[in-house]
Amino acid sequence: MGASTLKRIGLVGLLVLAAALFLIFDLDRFLTLDYLKTSQARFLELYEDHRLAVIGGYMVVYIVVTALSLPGAAVMTLGGGALFGVLIGTVAVSFASTIGATLACLAARFVLRDWVQAKFGDRLSAINRGMQKEGPFYLFSLRLIPIFPFFVINLLMGLTSIPLRTYFWVSQLGMLPATIVYVNAGKEIAKIDSLADIASPTLLFSFVILGLFPISVKKIMGFYRRRYGAQAGDRHDPV
Repeated sequence: MGASTLKRIGLVGLLVLAAALFLIFDLDRFLTLDYLKTSQARFLELYEDHRLAVIGGYMVVYIVVTALSLPGAAVMTLGGGALFGVLIGTVAVSFASTIGATLACLAARFVLRDWVQAKFGDRLSAINRGMQKEGPFYLFSLRLIPIFPFFVINLLMGLTSIPLRTYFWVSQLGMLPATIVYVNAGKEIAKIDSLADIASPTLLFSFVILGLFPISVKKIMGFYRRRYGAQAGDRHDPV
């Protein structure tokens, strides 16, 4: 058994252990809307006394939750708005969520990509070529549409050849609109009874339209260049 295989087994073991501890100690109770609402005053008092420490601790927890694909990221985003306000909350959530998502993508790539490529390499070759050519546009569109679970996107993108640096900045830009919406909603946390109060059908439809925009523009521009570029070439061909 090679060193790379042992590292993969070790990483899988750590992920399973973390998930098991999360369930055994019922830690998800700290990532609920009710807990956030009842603890807001206490967290605000702590934030007033130790601003940098609270922001740093919040970001670390957010990164861990996102990297391990644990439930609670949406509630933590609301908490960012409730504790830090729109500006600081958006910055903290944006970087923490993107770092966590990139780590999740990296973990999926390290653990699964070689096996998937070896088993389904022929079928994935076209996908990899497409990702190299248009991956940022597809990823940007997926990030703009919050109806797709982000942990699924992290896993699937980890199986492709998209560079992690590209994955990071595209994810940060693509997740920013939804981040701002949820952080802003967090300012009125006392009025929110469930996440459905924020993610209304109208809002989700708006995100879908926004998400389809970049890839649609790319397709239209490509069609335009192929059609009218070919016509221009024909006009300049010698007779």
